[in-house]
Amino acid sequence: MSLLCDRSNGTGRRVVIIPLPYLGHMTPMFRLAAALHARGHAITVLHTELHAPDPASYPSDYRFVGVGVPAAELPAASEDIAAFLVALNDSCAAAFKDRLAAMLAAEGSVCCVVTDVVWFSAQAAARELGVPALALMTSSAASFRTFMAYPALLANGHLPYDESRRDHLVEELPPFRVRDLQRIDTSSLDTFAGLLERFVDGARRSSGLILNTFHSIEDQEVRNIRDGLAVPVFPVGPLNKISSSPPPLPQDQDQDQDCLILDWLDTKPTGSVLFVSLGSVATVDAQELAELARGLADTGHPFLWVVRPGMIRGGPPDLDLELPADRGMVVPWAPQEEVLRHAAVGAFLTHSGWNSTVEALSEGVPMACLPCFGDQLGTARYACHVWRVGVEVQGIKRDTVRSAIHRLMGPGAIEEGKEIRERAHDLKSKVGQSIAQGGSSHMALLGLLEKIACF
Repeated sequence: MSLLCDRSNGTGRRVVIIPLPYLGHMTPMFRLAAALHARGHAITVLHTELHAPDPASYPSDYRFVGVGVPAAELPAASEDIAAFLVALNDSCAAAFKDRLAAMLAAEGSVCCVVTDVVWFSAQAAARELGVPALALMTSSAASFRTFMAYPALLANGHLPYDESRRDHLVEELPPFRVRDLQRIDTSSLDTFAGLLERFVDGARRSSGLILNTFHSIEDQEVRNIRDGLAVPVFPVGPLNKISSSPPPLPQDQDQDQDCLILDWLDTKPTGSVLFVSLGSVATVDAQELAELARGLADTGHPFLWVVRPGMIRGGPPDLDLELPADRGMVVPWAPQEEVLRHAAVGAFLTHSGWNSTVEALSEGVPMACLPCFGDQLGTARYACHVWRVGVEVQGIKRDTVRSAIHRLMGPGAIEEGKEIRERAHDLKSKVGQSIAQGGSSHMALLGLLEKIACF
């Protein structure tokens, strides 16, 4: 069977994707779906009504099947993320099985499901119905490697987190220090560890694990996962370059504002603009936001700053107080990939979310890393100390923000910034090589298509 099916001849089979209902998880899942769709597979999206995707944003032949989530059964995600994800899986388990069974009865042509690795209940439903299930890890290979190592981290005393040991190296999980280990301070450590165990168990019992990463940055991590799981592993990333599908947009996004942002960037010299975005989930308090504003003002560089609705805990301060109106542009949302691709952008102050990180690597943009929680801590460690394409921002303080940007963009450390930019440019070239014909990610995608063809 050909690996590249011809949709016009109707040779593609149906793949059911089950995304976790949050932007950072939905974006890579829909990009993967677009890559499969472009190669001939029909797509059904089995989704929760919580943060449901807009069908109008996707190809007309995608099918969308919703699953209701009883809000009364869920704890507040902001208070205990681990408990929330356990409850979300429990509340959707029966509905996932019922919807999938109905699809099989009506169509009989579902060749496999692809679930977010977080959806262990959906993977279990597929197994019970005899449908092959693939898992997608939407964060890094290093993050999944941490999931696998968590029992050893607990047994060897690296966790619970101890501030006095924050800079101690974790021998079981290089290159991490104790402070880089994933944790959720608002969740019980036992609940979080149990959740990670279910993620790993689901992947180990799956028909394969798909990773949004590539050989040049995480080859050893992928090898470790493959050895530890003993299932096929497909590092097909970066998915933003494999697929042309744009990420889901906020429902109230103003397309005219996107044009204004790009027009504003067009007026700036090459490499002069600092792009600032802390992602779709992280929050700061008013004092931290004011410190960040002062640090940006002190750098002397023009900046594009995304301050999204709901990002500020305790209400917004007066943003105009510390911002130079002639140099800064503050927006509620920005077309991130287009911004990072723009020649005017010289650095990216980021929360080190995985999507943001691989998008910056894809465009050769160096990073000032300000991780907030979870896998962002480890991703920042890799960006700054393994790939060496970024610098750490040591907390949200005026002087730490100013110092980090000066290291990247000068004038105080021109040689260091130059070396970081050169390494970032080199990784951009390696991204291109990985997705090109015969490249590592291209071959992994062909392997994934072959696996699906065999179901």
